[in-house]
Amino acid sequence: MNLDQFRAKCAALPGATRDIKWQTREVWSVAGKMFAVLSLDSGHLAVKVGKDRFLELTDRPGVSPAPYLARHGWIALDNTHTLPATELAALINTSWRLVRDKLPAKVRHTLPLPDQSQ
Repeated sequence: MNLDQFRAKCAALPGATRDIKWQTREVWSVAGKMFAVLSLDSGHLAVKVGKDRFLELTDRPGVSPAPYLARHGWIALDNTHTLPATELAALINTSWRLVRDKLPAKVRHTLPLPDQSQ
């Protein structure tokens, strides 16, 4: 997955917004809560994963616990090509869903679940 595909994938998710934080981080959020972070200077990418996948994924080359966020279930990838495009797209969907599921019910119900084929 290239950067344009990554951005298109994030932008296609319901309620997704893009912001630049900390001068060099492109942050994708839903209802103000981060679900993906792209480092503009290094190309590193971070997403939230389920606890059941955290150890499995961080054992793979190019994937590590995300600095400052690992205790909350975030992983860091060396770049958008570290994993196959379909797997990365699924992880982005999962990250969005995990964040969405923690939102207040009133907000959560305004955000439909994305089509898994996106």
